Amino acid sequence: MAIVLVTGTSSGIGLATAVTLARAGHKVIATMRNLNSGGELERIVSAEKLSVTLARLNVDDDASVDTTIKKVIVDNGSIDVLVNNAGIGGGGSVEETPLAEFQEKMETNFFGALRCIQAVIPGMRERRQGCIVNVTSIAGRMALSPQAAYSASKFALEALSECLAQEMKAFNVRVAIIEPGVIATPIFGKAKPVREQSPYPHAKRQRALFTASLTKPTSPYVVGEQIRQIVDGNSEQLRYPVGPDAKPFLNWRASKTDEEIVAFGGATDDEFKRLAK
Repeated sequence: MAIVLVTGTSSGIGLATAVTLARAGHKVIATMRNLNSGGELERIVSAEKLSVTLARLNVDDDASVDTTIKKVIVDNGSIDVLVNNAGIGGGGSVEETPLAEFQEKMETNFFGALRCIQAVIPGMRERRQGCIVNVTSIAGRMALSPQAAYSASKFALEALSECLAQEMKAFNVRVAIIEPGVIATPIFGKAKPVREQSPYPHAKRQRALFTASLTKPTSPYVVGEQIRQIVDGNSEQLRYPVGPDAKPFLNWRASKTDEEIVAFGGATDDEFKRLAK
């Protein structure tokens, strides 16, 4: 049994990960900004009598991360596994996206994970054991408009994770990157309406792509199960594309030159449909 702290567990991948790990016999500290949003997780935990403790944690706040993680360590002796899942989505062209939205995504998706990492690695290093799982996205490997703000934050977390894995290798601490494709989570329901008068067609195209992908939805429990396999195993593999479309998307991007991707973004609607095939 491992002591696992998971961030962003009120819904989606975080909730599925917390439940999956608890069902596998691990003791899970399921964190979220607002404990009032943990109703679904509480119902599952109560019905199945799972070893899950809910805790308030705002990854954007230094004091919240410091206080919560110190308390978890005092109460449990250690944190064996950290799953950085908390994140926010949303898109928009570079011109039309306020600087504050770029900062917001970087604060949560990148600095939020970094805060939690820095809080747990001293103990893992000293014990010479542990596992850190960072949930990024295929958008952390392929940058397609209108996801500049989101992709930038996920690219940053990918780079951080790769450096961290090198640093922690000598201390027997594993680092893994989870790269989901299109997963059926509430993040899509929170998307802002597409700007009707925007000179940029990319948001409309992306929305159509997501809508098509979600006609055959992939459950977030697919991601939770992959994280469980990492936690229960001993693999040194760094990156894990997850979901039926993750590898195909990444393979498609790898098959294109940078110039072809630029042309793809600048295409007319008719050209876009042809190039997307």
